[in-house]
Amino acid sequence: MAFKLTIPTYLTLLRIALIPLLVVVFYLPWQYANTACTGIFILAGITDWLDGYLARKMQLETAFGAFLDPVADKLMVAIVLVLLVESAHSLYLTIPAAIIIGREITIASLREWMAEIGQSATVKVSSLGKWKTTAQMLAITLLLYGEDFIGLPIVTGGYWLLYIAAILTLWSMVQYLAVALATLKN
Repeated sequence: MAFKLTIPTYLTLLRIALIPLLVVVFYLPWQYANTACTGIFILAGITDWLDGYLARKMQLETAFGAFLDPVADKLMVAIVLVLLVESAHSLYLTIPAAIIIGREITIASLREWMAEIGQSATVKVSSLGKWKTTAQMLAITLLLYGEDFIGLPIVTGGYWLLYIAAILTLWSMVQYLAVALATLKN
């Protein structure tokens, strides 16, 4: 079965290609590595927004793109969280990172299972999930930058946002599971 590569799909593939670049830059012994990593992460976020916008605007939505986009997002987030946890050696960072990564695995598995039983519409992305993603992306951006900016405690803000994202993550997971269980009872 062939699939068509569209501009949005190329943008998603670029986002995936940015992951190893970010990893390499993260470990470079260079004083601007954090700034470069932050820039790469922001570029990935822009491609995420742009691929969705273009897919809808230009009517270039494909099944492959719909599959690949969330995979790219989850890969980027999980890998960057692992990098941050490994670098910080902090329980305070490990806890929300583990919650976020665990939830992503749980919900991805739930969506796959619900699709197998013909109930994929019951576990679509909610507005709460969008708030979670926003807090998570801002948190990761601040944590990647990792130093004060014009006197503002960027890392502290990143931790707060990551905990907010973790709370929203748990909340949205409970909602998804409740909807899935209600569907199964019917």
